[in-house]
Amino acid sequence: MYELKDFQKTFIELALQSNALEFGQFELKSGRNSPYFFNAAKMLNGCDLFKLANCYVDAIEDSHMEFDCLYGPAYKGIFLGSIVATVLSQKGSPCPLSFNRKEIKDHGEGGNIIGADPVGNVLIIDDVLSAGTAARESIKLLEDLNSTPKIFLVGLDRQEKGKSDSSAKTELEYDFGIHVSSIINLDALIEYSHNNQNFHSYVVELEQYRSSWGA
Repeated sequence: MYELKDFQKTFIELALQSNALEFGQFELKSGRNSPYFFNAAKMLNGCDLFKLANCYVDAIEDSHMEFDCLYGPAYKGIFLGSIVATVLSQKGSPCPLSFNRKEIKDHGEGGNIIGADPVGNVLIIDDVLSAGTAARESIKLLEDLNSTPKIFLVGLDRQEKGKSDSSAKTELEYDFGIHVSSIINLDALIEYSHNNQNFHSYVVELEQYRSSWGA
């Protein structure tokens, strides 16, 4: 266990207040039954987006990440990348931002990238890392554009096994040489629950899930 940083506590509290983070019984896309679920889209329903953006920016500064541009994969990465780029601009460090369409546009400006094509070292911003499938799609897209996907930053790393017994984070870093980081992970969520009486009842199930599917 470890002591949570202020921006990690803020992120968890924002997620809880907006019901983006819920406890219960949920069947994931992977078929696994999880005692918690995270849906960042709910943060658009009145969440303090300025605080949310600063959680990402604080995580960037805390890890001393260096990059040339931001990329937000559709769909959650679009609003996350946008609010982070706004705060960076406010801090005097404007950064190029682009994101993709799910379907290639065949008229107007065409293509599937909105904004200037990503160049140099790219920071990918997204909501959650589970099995790593979506991350691989983003990395492949950026490589096809001759840019370098250097950092993959998410709000929550579920710390789950990927294609093997290794974590999705470890697999991505090994396969692509990319640095994977998160504001919080499952360990942080368990620590938060340990320290908050209202969430003590969830600790056992969270720890059991980590034992079954964690890596």
